[in-house]
Amino acid sequence: MAIAVDQAIQQKPLSVDQFLAHYGGDNRYELIDGEVFDLEPTGLHEEVAAFITMKICVQIDAAGLPWFVLQRGLLRPSDPGMTAFRPDIAVVDQGELAKEPLWYDQSILTVGTSIKFVAEVVSSNWQNDYARKLEDYAALGISEYWIVDYAGLGGTRQIGKPKQPTLSICTLVDAEYEIQQFRGNQTFVSSTFPGLKLTSEQVLRAGR
Repeated sequence: MAIAVDQAIQQKPLSVDQFLAHYGGDNRYELIDGEVFDLEPTGLHEEVAAFITMKICVQIDAAGLPWFVLQRGLLRPSDPGMTAFRPDIAVVDQGELAKEPLWYDQSILTVGTSIKFVAEVVSSNWQNDYARKLEDYAALGISEYWIVDYAGLGGTRQIGKPKQPTLSICTLVDAEYEIQQFRGNQTFVSSTFPGLKLTSEQVLRAGR
C-alpha cells in the first residue's frame, strides 16, 4: 500500500512521537518499524477504497450500528513504539473510544476492540499488506481484514501463479487469520457485514 520515503530524507528510524511531529498532519504517510512510507494512492486505488467505504456505510446505517469509517486516524500496535499504520479503510466502534488513551487528542487507536473491520487496497509495497499488517492486525484482535489486490501485485506465494486480481478475506480465528481468496464473479461473505451482496469482481473493479 505504500512506498518508502527516500532515505536521504529520513536519516534514522523515527519513533511514533517523532513521526507525529513531522508527518502527523498529513494523511499520506504512515510509519512501520521507524520507517516512513508515502502512501501515494493512484486514482483507481481511491476508487476501489471509496466503493468499499460506500457499501460499508450503507450496511452500518441500515443496521443502526454506532460505528463509523475512520477518515484520518492512525492504528498503533501495542508492542513497538515505532509503528503507526494508516489503513485505507477502518471501521471504528464509537462505544469503545472511551478506552482509547490517545484518541481524543491525537486520533490514534491502540485497542483492538475499537476496530471492527479494516481493509487495505494493495499498491506498490504489497509486502506490508500481506505480511506485516496481517500479523499486527491479528495481534490487535481485529476480527476481519480485507486485502484488496485489484491489480494483482502480490507475490505468487500470496495470490498464486499466474497472478491476477484477488480479494483476500482474513477472518480472525484463535488469534490468527484464516484467509479465503476470491476472484472474478465469485461471491463472498463478510462476517462483519453479512448483508453485503457483492462479488469479488465488483470490489476489485470499483463497482464498474
